Amino acid sequence: MYLQFTGAGYGEAFERPGSSGGIAQSGALDPLVALEQIGTRRRYARNEEVFAEGDPANWWFKVVSGAVRLCKLMADGRRHIAEFHFAGDCFGFDSLTERLFSAEAVSDAVIMRFPRRATERLIDESPKLARYLREMTLRDLANAQIRMLMLGRMSAPERVATFLRDMFDRRDASRVLDLPMARADIADYLGLTIETVCRVLSSFKRDGVIDIPNAHRIELRNRAALPEIGAG
Repeated sequence: MYLQFTGAGYGEAFERPGSSGGIAQSGALDPLVALEQIGTRRRYARNEEVFAEGDPANWWFKVVSGAVRLCKLMADGRRHIAEFHFAGDCFGFDSLTERLFSAEAVSDAVIMRFPRRATERLIDESPKLARYLREMTLRDLANAQIRMLMLGRMSAPERVATFLRDMFDRRDASRVLDLPMARADIADYLGLTIETVCRVLSSFKRDGVIDIPNAHRIELRNRAALPEIGAG
């Protein structure tokens, strides 16, 4: 069935999968199945806003397909991208009352939305779900620490190489990587200019590390080179 929600970034219609019987009837279910039953699903178009900076943090989200970017517009007009999320990734699950970042669909995406309070009740009832969400939070923390190192200490080639290696790993790609984001997104994520990102990618191509058939595809030609470049 379709449920109607209003508010910035939430659109008009969400689809709730499965039964709408609520948490009280989910005690005998696997906790991850119970979690799915309190979620609602919606499609987002490319560049459509999922939530805005300053919105109430009453929900958290899981990417079913497509990609999402978390970003913040700085006082001087520059955009900072904090993270990219892909299918299977969760975001927006924190203890803050308001959003520090906005979330936007990088490409056409399907996203699940979960109510925070109902999730907290499920966590109280299910140690398995608590462990699942704890591991998700720890992964996010580890990624944030790696990114702090990348922005604080790495050169431009090291940043781009580390980004590509991370994308190959996260997208489970061995030789061919399809990137949904534009070069401007990559630049705002790495703290570089678009020109620098393009120049570094071109140098990797000249050196035989990668091939670039089109703007959204990277083909890996020298697997050992990316970790070496990323390590300096």
